[in-house]
Amino acid sequence: MTERAWPDGAATAIGSMPGADPAEAAAVVFGELPDFPHLPELPGRGVGADILGRTAALLVDLAVEVVPSGYRVAGRPGHDHRRGRDLLQWDLDAVQEARENTGVVPPVFKTQVAGPWTLGAGIELPRGHRVLTDRGALRDFASSLLDGLAQHVAELKARIGAPIVVQFDEPSLPAVLAGSLSTPSGYGNVSAVPEPEARELLSTMIEGVRAITDQPVVVHCCAPKPPLALLRAAGADAIAFDVTLLGKPSAETLDAIGETWDSGTSLFLGLVPATDPGTRPTLKDIADPAFRLVDRLGFNRSILVERAVPTPTCGMAGATNEWMRRALALTRDLGKAFVEPPETW
Repeated sequence: MTERAWPDGAATAIGSMPGADPAEAAAVVFGELPDFPHLPELPGRGVGADILGRTAALLVDLAVEVVPSGYRVAGRPGHDHRRGRDLLQWDLDAVQEARENTGVVPPVFKTQVAGPWTLGAGIELPRGHRVLTDRGALRDFASSLLDGLAQHVAELKARIGAPIVVQFDEPSLPAVLAGSLSTPSGYGNVSAVPEPEARELLSTMIEGVRAITDQPVVVHCCAPKPPLALLRAAGADAIAFDVTLLGKPSAETLDAIGETWDSGTSLFLGLVPATDPGTRPTLKDIADPAFRLVDRLGFNRSILVERAVPTPTCGMAGATNEWMRRALALTRDLGKAFVEPPETW
């Protein structure tokens, strides 16, 4: 595995963007984030374009359909599944065109999929229970996703010509661990998944993807208290989270962040507002939480170059097009500021 695929000062985004035009989104990504572009996700297009439908489109020998409660396992691929695959193909065409228009192969390119626990929490079995309640079915989904990712990564690499980094999105993981997901009736909760079990499946997926890409694997969790220790123990090479949600972090949270950096794991620091904050922040305003965090932990500020990548705080599907462009430009500038921070900071 390559220890770090991205160059010093690189910046990237989490994944989702506003609008419904994949060509425009891809052009913006390659223009604003040239050192670490990503495959844009446009959930505003509806069924098949959201995180679950998009990931389900990659599954091999498994299919989903849309029912009133959401996505459900289907006996065979139908309209909903084919729509997800078609949308993904249009997105691949768009990023290939954007890359060709730049005339430059980026140092690295990122794609995002739902992690196994979020996928298992968000898709139902035929009788309405969540996939994660059936551990055999969950393993089948995980294996199918790895098979699909092997094909997806190969196609991206052929189209873009760059090393491919995979990001697992796990927004549902804290609820899975806490046992706060509802049952089909809505009157109860699905039993909490023990941390060792959650860690084991994540580890299997991370190792599987690393074998496919020979690149670092990122895990993203946008919860106020992401399970950093679990993700690090599972083998994540980089962990993405929203720094601004930490507020005044507890000693426990600071210890977890410090141990993560000490272990050699990179942190993708969500710093730039994902939606327009109303008052336009300066670059220093956005950078301050990162520098304060480093100073409080007692690290040299050079760690922001060595083991950090700035990102927006989360996905940007709810942003205006104007703010999305501004936010990505700020993110790019923040990456450069990590390399050479102004003396006044």
